This record gives sequence, structure tokens and C-alpha cells, in this order.
Amino acid sequence: MSSSLVAYDDSDSETETEKAEVPNTSSRQTNRPSSSVNRVQYSAPGSLGTKSTYEMQPTENTDSSGTSTVCEDPPEHYAQNNNTDSISPHCRRAYSGHTALCMSYKNYEQTSSSSTNSGNGISQKRIHKDSTTAIKGIRPYIPKRLRQENSSMPEKKESVQRDSSDCDVKLGISGEQTSRKISELIKPYLGSKYKLTEVPKSLIFYMSKHSGPVNEIQWCPVREQSHMLLSASMDKTVKVWDAVDTGWCLKTYSCHSCAVRAARWSSCGRRILSGGFDSMLHLTDVETGKQIFSSKNEFRISALKFHPTESNIFICGGFSPEVKAWDIRTSKVLRVYKAAVQQTLDILFLPEGREFLTSTDAVSRDSADRTIIAWDFQSSAKISNQIFHERYTCPSLTLHPKESMFVAQTNGNYMALFSAQRPYRINKKKRYEGHKVEGFAVGCEFSPDGTLLVTGSSDGKVFFYNYHTARIIRTLSAHKEACVSAIFHPVLPSLLATCDWAGEIKIWQ
Repeated sequence: MSSSLVAYDDSDSETETEKAEVPNTSSRQTNRPSSSVNRVQYSAPGSLGTKSTYEMQPTENTDSSGTSTVCEDPPEHYAQNNNTDSISPHCRRAYSGHTALCMSYKNYEQTSSSSTNSGNGISQKRIHKDSTTAIKGIRPYIPKRLRQENSSMPEKKESVQRDSSDCDVKLGISGEQTSRKISELIKPYLGSKYKLTEVPKSLIFYMSKHSGPVNEIQWCPVREQSHMLLSASMDKTVKVWDAVDTGWCLKTYSCHSCAVRAARWSSCGRRILSGGFDSMLHLTDVETGKQIFSSKNEFRISALKFHPTESNIFICGGFSPEVKAWDIRTSKVLRVYKAAVQQTLDILFLPEGREFLTSTDAVSRDSADRTIIAWDFQSSAKISNQIFHERYTCPSLTLHPKESMFVAQTNGNYMALFSAQRPYRINKKKRYEGHKVEGFAVGCEFSPDGTLLVTGSSDGKVFFYNYHTARIIRTLSAHKEACVSAIFHPVLPSLLATCDWAGEIKIWQ
């Protein structure tokens, strides 16, 4: 029985009963004039009455507009990015007409007679592979298994250590000269102990460079450089201020593409760790703006804290049931702490860093079960989730500087006092109330000597409480919008920094 190889058109239906033989590339190249050469024919896109044949060719690294392509990503990654509007940054493509990845097409006129198979005479069916040419608006089908595998790939591949400056840094007035100086106002206090804290009364500096709400502020932990104030804002920037001498903005870092929810100084004062709603983590050099550590996280970040004794380890939490501990040296996740919650609001390390607390948004019908969870840092085990039983979430936590106690800010418009020792009992005799929270992430802070407890308020005021009596000592009308943070200076007595939801930062004394 003899049969011929027929060039099919897409308009006709085929009855394909036998297995197809894949054309041999080597025989196609050597025996092209022969009538026994197997060809794969199909209608070329955009042409009428013509057929196209293609040959698989090895990939070449060329810079011309030919058909070769250099791709560093796996095939699964390329399939997801097949649209021309979203080309992977790791893949360099060269297009020419209808050419595609590692494939060249040759058009020729349809022959009058069909070629016959010189082998066993079996009718060979048409082999048609979808062209990888990217057509605008059309994405290829990806099996569910591949989609799940790609989505579950570890984010470690996204983590890179960069040697170049990827962060847009803008210098303020004399920013380069004043960022590392020692303030003349701080020098007299460096060799002495912190004096008694008094309530600030007068406004010194009014700083309004941020165009969005300020989420967090922090003084530099290095005493000699504590004139610098760090601020993170919803305007996608992190700023460093000279908040003691001039009130000027020294530097602005634009590393994030979305709002920056949290930013922290490193213990050496030379780096800034930031995280935001773009799910990115950045460790930035203060002087040069280079990215020492950068990683794509799996969730939006709302809380960051460095380990108190291991400066290369930090913990991040956010809109996820998980809290992760990262090591900057290896750019990898050390441990994962899982809880049945939706979001982590704040993180607090207890003394020596062996244990830490997380405040979450888990509120049941009659109690806030799992609102505050205590964790063992080394084993990732839960120590207790029965710490706070009232039906309010806690947007912020703070540790007493001298006593083994901590305070939790609650959405019940009061602050609760707890023991920092197991089983973390609440002090029912003391409750710091009078301010308003009303859903804002209002922070609270102790004075360096531990005698005062300061907190912002949703009505823009700052409240000062006596730590021992829980009474209000003074109320300061600081802002027009909600005051979300108020912190004392670690060296200068009675120097206070506040920020609000309108993007303003003020220094009081």
C-alpha cells in the first residue's frame, strides 16, 4: 500500500489514525533535493496560499535583529511572560517579522505534487506546534500544575545582594556633611547618665517634606549620631532628618514602589531596613544609598524589628499568618512562625531576644484569643496565646526600659500593662486611658528613664501618663490630624518627636 504526504489546510478535517514520525533535522539538511525528505507544512500566519516550514536551530548569542535569542529564565517563566507587553527583564529577545525563540521560518510556494514517503509508506499526519510568537492580547494556556509549581517556587530566587545603587537618593541641605557629625547639643550629654524626663512644652522644628501620612519615626540608636531622625511614609519614601540642630531633611530614599509601612535603624546606625506594601525588603546604606540586602517577600509588610543581640537578624510580619526571621548575611529565611491569624500588627522582642511577642488582628466573638502571641525565637514554638483576653486588637507594643514589663496599645482607647515574664500576666490595677485610637496604628513609648509613658491620639493630641500612677500628667495639642507616633530622644532629656497622618513631623522640648 502506498500513500503520500499531503499538505493539509486548516479548513479541512483530518482523520489521523497512525503515529507521526518527527522529521529528522540532519536528513533535512543533507538530502533537501531528494523527494523522500520529510517536511512539516502548515499555513504561515498572515499569508494566503503559502506554506511554511521551520527548522529547529541551536541558540546563538547574537546582537543582530536575527532570529536568535538569549534567555536566562526557565521555560515555565518564559511561558508566563509570553506577552510582548510584559517581557521578562532577564530575557533578551530579537524579533524579525514572525520569528520566535530559537526558531526560523522559511516561506516557499506550494508544490504542485505532494512528496511521497520513501520508507514504510505509512501516511504521516500533520505535526503542528503552536508558534511562540507573542500576539498582543493573547496568552498561551498554562496547565494548572505548572501554575501551582510556579506560584509555590521559593522566594529565595528573588533575593539578591546588590553591589550597585538601585535606590534613588536625594540629598537635602548639606546632607552629606551633617549626616555623620556629632551635634554640639548632644556632646555634653554623652559622658553622663540620662537625667529626669520632663514634659515638653514648646515647638522647636516643624518638618513637612512628606506628601503622605507618616507611619513611623525613630531616633538613631547610636548616641553620637542621635541627632538623626528616621521617618517612613505612605508617599513611598524614607527620609533622614537632622532633628536636633537644623530640622533639615538630610536624605530621601525612594526604594519602594508603594507605601513604606515600617523602617528601622540598624544597631550600628549605618543602615536602614525598610518594608512596605510592595512586599519588598530593602537594607540601604545610609551614606551611599546602595542596596546591601533586597528581597521580594510573599506578603505586604507592616512590622519590622531587628534582633536585640544579633544585628544581622531581623523579623518581619504583615498581611499573612506567617512571621519570618531573616539573616542578612545569607539573604535567606531562618525560621517561619505560623499562627492562625490574618495580619501581624506589631512585633516586640523581650530582653535578651530569646522570646518575642506579636500582636495580631485575631478577635473572636467574646475575647481577643491570639491577639498577643509569645514565641520562642530559636524553636519557632508558641509559648502562649492566652495573654490578652479582651475583645480589642493591639496596634503597637512597647517594652519598659528598666523593669520587666511591657505595654500594649489597644483599640479600646486604653493601654494595658503586662509582665514580660511567663505567663505574661496583665496588671488589672493599672490602665492608661484617656486618649483615642479609633482604628489608627497609634504608637506608644516609654521615656528613657521609665517614668513617663507617652502616646499619640486620633484627635491629634499627645498624652503623657505617669507610669506608676497611670494618671495623665499633661496633654499636648500637637497636630490637627491623627498623631500616630511620639518618641523621646535617647540622649537629650525632654526632647520629643511626633508625627501625624497629614505627613507632618514636629520636634518638641
